[in-house]
Amino acid sequence: MLEDLAAEAAALADRAPARAFLGLAGAPGAGKSALARYLVDAARAKLGPPGAAYLPMDGFHLSNLQLDRLGLRDRKGAPDTFDVRGYLALLRRLHAAADAPVYAPDFDRAADEPIAARLVVEPGVRLIVTEGNYLADDAPLWREVRALLTDLWYVEADDETREARLVERQRAGGRSFEDARAWVRRSDRANGEIAKAARGNCSRIVRVGDAERLRRCD
Repeated sequence: MLEDLAAEAAALADRAPARAFLGLAGAPGAGKSALARYLVDAARAKLGPPGAAYLPMDGFHLSNLQLDRLGLRDRKGAPDTFDVRGYLALLRRLHAAADAPVYAPDFDRAADEPIAARLVVEPGVRLIVTEGNYLADDAPLWREVRALLTDLWYVEADDETREARLVERQRAGGRSFEDARAWVRRSDRANGEIAKAARGNCSRIVRVGDAERLRRCD
């Protein structure tokens, strides 16, 4: 299955007149970032470096300082805790310019903060794989994101598996087991329901199990 997905992703670049943009939507913990990285590595092997690049929406998390200022720290990960306008601007820039490196933010889970310019999209990149919870969402700004994507897939995992991954993610960030479970129930679960409601806006549903070498959760 993974090899078939990689072939489909690379084919987008072959068919596109310029750059192709593959979006991966889905609930938190479904495995979006792991799949995105796999697809980028596979596309580079086929297209040649730097044929593909990874662009996570999580780089556009608002900083903890801004979340505190806005009173949104306890809702981190909800749609309004992202700089969607900044994400849109970067996608538009990547559509318009392919003759110079474009720098992009990433998200550091250890620091729990976005990191400016940690990623780069080189001029020779033909496929950009971007992923995030709300790429399929129907809210106005997210619809504009969707319009900039060549294709959009929904990455799906059962809720029990996702939430177990999310608890481990929070524990890795320093929370106790009980605090991690409380966060997942209060925040990640609600955000997952928002993402799941938009799955019908995707062209295909992708279910990838741990047995297929995708061991990192998104």
